Amino acid sequence: MELLSALSLGELALSFSRVPLFPVFDLSYFIVSILYLKYEPGAVELSRRHPMASWLCAMLHCFGSYILADLLLGEPLVDYFSNNSSILLASAVWYLIFFCPLDLFYKCVCFLPVKLIFVAMKEVVRVRKIAVGIHHAHHHYHHGWFVMIATGWVKGSGVALMSNFEQLLRGVWKPETNEILHMSFPTKASLYGAVLFTLQQTRWLPVSKASLIFIFTMFMVSCKVFLMATHSHSSPFDVLEGYVCPVLFGSDWGNDHHHDNHGGSQGGSGPGSSHSALPTKSKEELSEGSRKKKTKKAD
Repeated sequence: MELLSALSLGELALSFSRVPLFPVFDLSYFIVSILYLKYEPGAVELSRRHPMASWLCAMLHCFGSYILADLLLGEPLVDYFSNNSSILLASAVWYLIFFCPLDLFYKCVCFLPVKLIFVAMKEVVRVRKIAVGIHHAHHHYHHGWFVMIATGWVKGSGVALMSNFEQLLRGVWKPETNEILHMSFPTKASLYGAVLFTLQQTRWLPVSKASLIFIFTMFMVSCKVFLMATHSHSSPFDVLEGYVCPVLFGSDWGNDHHHDNHGGSQGGSGPGSSHSALPTKSKEELSEGSRKKKTKKAD
């Protein structure tokens, strides 16, 4: 009985890994990616004033991971743009999200049950891209573990990693939003997934690629759907990192992010509290100086 269940699971994983992504899954990927672009401050105004810049930003959101991967492997950066079907599909999604009358298309895809389906399908594409990226890098560098991990990582989260460049196209410069400094859950998951797929590709992980794709996809889909349904910004890795990172690095990974969100509510003494007191003091001095200037002007 266990053998039959194992065989059925293997067949299910194999069939799942062979499901074509275009056009249904790619369409969901484009919809969610361009939705995130529209959520950015000033993105709607940019589409009205500079539609070409808005379209370029949308293409980066959809194909930025391919551009970064080609850059790492020394291949033509515009290679993926020869895929006319994907470019036209992404362009149609961009136009409908930004210019559809009465925002009907935007309202439909933003309806939470519908959006959760699109988010789940996007994670299917993300995991498949990580696996394909590592296989591609392994073809060029058979023993280049770090090259394979880096390629798989940018394939899974390339849009976030090049967010500062995308912001420049919108006329915004916010270096403090660098994804390397404040990794989101998809970026961390893509990195961990790239490590797993690299171990599988180099035969250090005794599991088939189809099974790993299936298992990791189910993990990503479950986490992303749960986080979006509950409107949570936490990460499933926070608990593990809270134990491991203090041992390895002496502090939590992403400690600045936690201080930004919860620093005002935490008390106590120690280096963290003394460090957070410095900007408070400077603000008080600035406000006191401004009051003195206003008093002098009044006098």
